Amino acid sequence: MRTHSPTPAPWLPLAAIVTIALIWGYNWVVMKVAIEDCPPLIFAALRVALGAVVLLPLLLLLKRPLRRPPLRYVLPFGLLQSTGFVGFTLWALEYGGAGKTAILVYMMPIWLMLLAWPLLGERLHGLHWPALLLALLGLLCILSPWDFHGAWQGPAFALLSGLLWAGAAIWQKRHMPPGQDLLNATFWQTALGAVGLIVVSLWIDPLRIQWSPLFTAALVYNVIPGTAIAYLLWAYALKHLPSGVAGMAMLLAPLIGVLAAWWQLDEVPGGWESLGMIAIFIALSLVSWQHLRPTPSPEVLPTPQE
Repeated sequence: MRTHSPTPAPWLPLAAIVTIALIWGYNWVVMKVAIEDCPPLIFAALRVALGAVVLLPLLLLLKRPLRRPPLRYVLPFGLLQSTGFVGFTLWALEYGGAGKTAILVYMMPIWLMLLAWPLLGERLHGLHWPALLLALLGLLCILSPWDFHGAWQGPAFALLSGLLWAGAAIWQKRHMPPGQDLLNATFWQTALGAVGLIVVSLWIDPLRIQWSPLFTAALVYNVIPGTAIAYLLWAYALKHLPSGVAGMAMLLAPLIGVLAAWWQLDEVPGGWESLGMIAIFIALSLVSWQHLRPTPSPEVLPTPQE
């Protein structure tokens, strides 16, 4: 007699996505607070390394393969995704506000669609064009070159972080071996990326950590809910939801980051900055909505990290 696994209630996958957005959205404030007691790259290295430690038992629990994917695939993936993306995200937070950094990093889908045109042959179409225009106008408003005060590091590192994240998604799409288990690839790219972050952080940042209760709580937050719980919820949500729906729901993360930074860190966006954030948020919504519509070729939704 054949048994069928029970179908989850329709609201459960959506609840999982909203929970992830809350976890990762608030994490922008958590990370900003954490680097007051620890250099940013050191914190990034701790976060990614301990994240790999947490992902290992998840592989065993879910009975996923442990064998390392080909190094020519997973090493560049780890250097782009974990070393580059996470490292520049934390570095950007050292120089810029949490809310502003969140919005600039989450411009990643804009860079992804631009890179996918020459590298994957995925031409811009439909809502991509107004999304691109809105995103560039929003970026111009946030950077406000007519009112430049020399504080370029935060926005530059945040934009570079998003570009590296998009590069990791392109690499994943072009070079992932057929049949590769995604959780296995995530573990190995995290582990190898952690090695890269450790080397870079020890070279650049002083090894100085103040193990305050607040810093310890921030590190635990990044490792347990921010990595272990969020990855389980993400796998569950993608199993029961179209990737486009999941992507649209994840737009809550940068919005929550902006609101949480406003509430807890008193980061009140100025007029031009607010206008730019709204324009970028609308642009990201248009890109996600485009993914819900039929396209000439299937698109892969990259696993978000924040």
